[in-house]
Amino acid sequence: MLKIRIKREAEQNADAMKRLTQIEMSITELGNEDLLDLADIFRGRPETAIAQYAFAEMARRTISL
Repeated sequence: MLKIRIKREAEQNADAMKRLTQIEMSITELGNEDLLDLADIFRGRPETAIAQYAFAEMARRTISL
């Protein structure tokens, strides 16, 4: 039973990492205007993961709100 639970948790973790990578890739693929819109949406909550990805991508592109 323990092996099954460990395997299930490992699969869930792998799925979560895959989704997180897909979200990160989606943000990097946004055009500048869409990226700025996303950053503007999360401006009030900069501690969120999406905001951090958006602001990091903006810094990489040297654009700002």
